[in-house]
Amino acid sequence: MDIQTAQSTLPNPILRVLYLAFELGQQQYKLGFTTGLGQQPRIRTITARDVAALQREIQLACQRFSLPETTAVLSCYEAGRDGFWLHRFLQAQGIANLIVDSASIEVNRRARRTKTDRLDAGKLLTMLIRYHLGEHQVWRIVNVPEAEVEDSRHLHRELASLKRDRTRHINRIKGWLTGQGVSMLVDKDFLNQLGKQRMWNGQSLPANLRIRLEREFERMELVNHHIELLDTQRRKLVRTSDQPCVAQVRQLLRLRGIGFNSAWLFVMEFFSWRAYRNRREIGALAGLTPTPFQSGNTNQEQGISKAGNRHIRALAIEIAWCWLQFQPTSELSLWYQKRFGHGSSRVRRIGIVALARRLLIELWRYLETNQPPPGAVLSPS
Repeated sequence: MDIQTAQSTLPNPILRVLYLAFELGQQQYKLGFTTGLGQQPRIRTITARDVAALQREIQLACQRFSLPETTAVLSCYEAGRDGFWLHRFLQAQGIANLIVDSASIEVNRRARRTKTDRLDAGKLLTMLIRYHLGEHQVWRIVNVPEAEVEDSRHLHRELASLKRDRTRHINRIKGWLTGQGVSMLVDKDFLNQLGKQRMWNGQSLPANLRIRLEREFERMELVNHHIELLDTQRRKLVRTSDQPCVAQVRQLLRLRGIGFNSAWLFVMEFFSWRAYRNRREIGALAGLTPTPFQSGNTNQEQGISKAGNRHIRALAIEIAWCWLQFQPTSELSLWYQKRFGHGSSRVRRIGIVALARRLLIELWRYLETNQPPPGAVLSPS
């Protein structure tokens, strides 16, 4: 559900509405109810994830405010650990719900401020009413993916997590060896070579350390096995699946300089499940938009916002460097070389961020129109 759909499904502000704000915790949910500004909110506490108690409290709130049972309910909660299940439950109950980006909620700028779950629920209620009455810039609404889209992300996110785990295992092994004055490769022949290693004084590795190294290597091998299984599954999907998102992956793979991992991540995390209206939304979601600071005679640039998907942002910058290498004759590469190519190392690094943003926009247009970026070379089929 995109932001425009969320706004169009909100109840009419002219009619009486029951406003509901959640402050979600691991053990308890704090509920705040009201019918308008200036009214003392009704605060109630229920056990976390107790949907029967939630429905009962909504009915009691309608009675407390003398509202009919058919009164429209508008709710909100902050994005976090609970994810989207509560949103989907509320939508199934006919309740218009909004998930709010926590970083977009305004707070008191004093060094010390009072903060409790009760006050947080009241603050959310006030901002919810302001949003419902038309002040849509009061916060930012999270775009909720479909359940199938959310499920499709597990494959590449688990793969990324396993690769991080593998790096940790390798770093532990190398660290323990370095502490004894030993340096060796951590490869498939590691266990065979381990017995031949000698410390700084020519003695064999201590028995307990060697046992620990062997166990750590076995855990790393299990991680490698899972990585191979997931990678095989993903490549099989690209070859055989007829899903539209997988077709987009195959389309990106036609571009020279776009590899398998980057094509999959670009599509599954960024392009396949959102309907972008313009190039500004592309840059904003990737966190690659500028943040100027202007006040009186002060005029300075604070760098990119970094408010979007950090995985996509890091990948886009990495692929921008690859684009210069594998697509040197494209218009994007020529633009970069003309504007930043002869500058210092710092200037080139600043320029690559600008190139990453423009490249994301061109990839979006390529997926929408099937027209490659100007001057780009396609890989042989």
